[in-house]
Amino acid sequence: MAGEGADALAALERAISTCRICADTPRGAPLPHAPRPVAWPSATARILVAGQAPGTRVHASGRPFTDPSGDRLRSWMGLDEAVFYDRSRLAILPMGFCFPGLDAKGADLPPRRECRDAWHDRVMAAMPQVDLILAIGAAAQAYHLARLGLGHLRGATLTETVAAWRTILAARASPAVFVLPHPSWRNSGWLKRHPWFEVDIVPALRRAVAARV
Repeated sequence: MAGEGADALAALERAISTCRICADTPRGAPLPHAPRPVAWPSATARILVAGQAPGTRVHASGRPFTDPSGDRLRSWMGLDEAVFYDRSRLAILPMGFCFPGLDAKGADLPPRRECRDAWHDRVMAAMPQVDLILAIGAAAQAYHLARLGLGHLRGATLTETVAAWRTILAARASPAVFVLPHPSWRNSGWLKRHPWFEVDIVPALRRAVAARV
């Protein structure tokens, strides 16, 4: 059975790697460049990093979190690159698999909806061993909390959701969910205004991660 699950997940990963939905049959405007899906599911990892979407550097590298956001996230988790990129121990599944492009102000557009509709339920069903989810940003929090029956715990804003982290974490033993802001440099101001994040949440996050890698 375990082998069959790994085979099914590998087949899904191959299909995702050639996905062109956003370019060929988009919901709304098509992707403004050639698709390059970046998604790292795993048949063995207990930890899932559920982010937003690749940025420009990840789009270029094809490797998740190869940017300052990744450096900050790894610091929050207490992991070095060797462990973070060990796919037997960490799965990485952003809400949008391809870089969505930039808005008029030069900020990343929101994750494309097509990925969630086409792939996420299937991939999550193929990774039943995951027992810790890092839901990074509003899109990942909305999807995973709703999927796990915890949507009522999501706040009206990301700050309210993250502030409720203890309640959300205690709501399920497995998978447990940490709700996090995005580690982007654009959120440095948010982190300064909310010092409780690094004082309270980061140490708890590191303990939870260390117990599973």
